[in-house]
Amino acid sequence: MKTDDFAYIVETEKSFDEAVVSVLKSVEQKGWALFQIYDVKERLAAKGFKQKPLKIIEICSGKYANQFLNKNRLISLCMPCKINVLEENGKIKIVGMKPTMISQFFSEVSEKDAEEVERDVKEIVDNAR
Repeated sequence: MKTDDFAYIVETEKSFDEAVVSVLKSVEQKGWALFQIYDVKERLAAKGFKQKPLKIIEICSGKYANQFLNKNRLISLCMPCKINVLEENGKIKIVGMKPTMISQFFSEVSEKDAEEVERDVKEIVDNAR
């Protein structure tokens, strides 16, 4: 399995903080809900570890969440969707997990249904770029 199989990655010219704000705005514009933001660098620093900037942004579409949970409640293991903003090799990247992976783990979810969710996630990432 390659990274491209499960992650949609774009680089941005924005600063790290600008990219985070841009993702939040894009999520709101798409009508998705923001669940939580984890500042991994900050949390690890509190434990004495040093990391480059990394924020994990949890998002959810009630429509898709309800649809998938009605098929198999264990799909909740793959929820909510995540978009990460990170610094890697001096570049700022916005990364979304590809929801089409869900259809590979849960046969109840058609690839077509998962592709619909993935289109939204990619649009959120692209608009945040």
